Amino acid sequence: MTITRRELLAQFGRLGLLLGGSAFGELAQAGRIIPWRNWSGAQSCIPLARLAPKSEDELAQLIRSSSGPIRAVGSSHSFSPLVPTDGTLVSLAFLRGMLGHDPEQLQSEFAAGTPMSQMGEPLKQAGLALPNMADIDYQTLTGAISTATHGTGIGYGSYSGQVAGLRLLSAQGEIIDCDAQHRPELFNAARCALGALGIITRVRLQNRKAFRLREHMWVARTEDLLDDVHNLVRDNQHWEMQVLTNSDYAAAISHNETEDPATPAKDPGSEGGNDYVKAIEKLDKYGSDWPAARTAILNLIARTARFEDRVDDSYKIFANVRNVRFNEMEYSVPAEAGPACLREILKLIRDKHLPTWFPIEYRYVKGEDIPLSMFEGGARCAISVHQHYTMDYHNYFAAVEPIFWKHGGRPHWGKLHSLNFRQLSALYPRLKEFTELRRELDPRGVFLNAHLRSLFGVAP
Repeated sequence: MTITRRELLAQFGRLGLLLGGSAFGELAQAGRIIPWRNWSGAQSCIPLARLAPKSEDELAQLIRSSSGPIRAVGSSHSFSPLVPTDGTLVSLAFLRGMLGHDPEQLQSEFAAGTPMSQMGEPLKQAGLALPNMADIDYQTLTGAISTATHGTGIGYGSYSGQVAGLRLLSAQGEIIDCDAQHRPELFNAARCALGALGIITRVRLQNRKAFRLREHMWVARTEDLLDDVHNLVRDNQHWEMQVLTNSDYAAAISHNETEDPATPAKDPGSEGGNDYVKAIEKLDKYGSDWPAARTAILNLIARTARFEDRVDDSYKIFANVRNVRFNEMEYSVPAEAGPACLREILKLIRDKHLPTWFPIEYRYVKGEDIPLSMFEGGARCAISVHQHYTMDYHNYFAAVEPIFWKHGGRPHWGKLHSLNFRQLSALYPRLKEFTELRRELDPRGVFLNAHLRSLFGVAP
């Protein structure tokens, strides 16, 4: 006897009704199982259902009718296991675009599923711009604010700090609008909540008038840059460096506001610096057995590198092409601890011959008053280590992570780390405040997965 796939699913659905379990029925209705995987490929899951509501009302009905866990997903660019679930995976892909703007208050409102890459142009048309941006714009707006994603600049906080108001759908499917005047405690916590307080559908942002930036890049010895870091951070609106592992050099990058006209656009075929990444990947592949020679070659390449300044609209300068996949761990240490922390990491890589060739990213971020922001309580230095997606990252990250702990580092929520509620409680003075609010809003843990339960100390 033969049976078709459709008949098999129908029989599972009837079996689910007999057993009183909703999972079988939902699986039968879904018709097929679609696995999910993040950008780097390191995180994956097979959810019971993958849904993309086309309106807030449809999303509210989905939440009210669901009997299992729900996790929202954006562009899948988080490296940590924030998304994986065996319940319902909800995409906000249909909830995107600018919903309005206020030219007097310099504010704009966007649907939460809007990719950051699609915000610059409509903001410019309204005469507005984001005050600061991360160096990639692949994330969705909600994903970026929910993890306190950030750029660089000691006078600028994370995306979470740019939020002036938001709309949240609770675990009961209730629509909640909040800002600094209406439900301020919820608003402040929801600006960086890892999706644990509800599903954000709208975000109101505090912008500034549209502006242009000049990008200046140069290569210098890493030690010289660290010795001069105070002046570099003070004298530039935005400054960072990409430390070239296995060499003595780093690429420094400054962004400063200008009224100069835009420079000619780059060749459309340009890979935004990724051609260099591919070159050092090959050098590592064929030269890692001769570390001294590899260092000499990298130093020679670095010393001869030259870059032309670029001027353009701010959103075109802030964001870069990043089409080489990797896994990432980032911690933010107190600003004054940045140089010592980086030096210790570089020494460990050199002394232990740790297998890596990706640059280390080094940035500064302003302090902010948001319970789960990595920058709560004061300015911090964000240091990111990367590993190519084809290379095992576990031993490398495990070797480096204790250095971050030693210097009082807090992990970026969207990047890989090994901490749980007990360790995080010592790093985030307001973590208990957040977890109490989460328990009040979502007592059943509808918006939790195993990773979030570990972060917030919630029993399975």
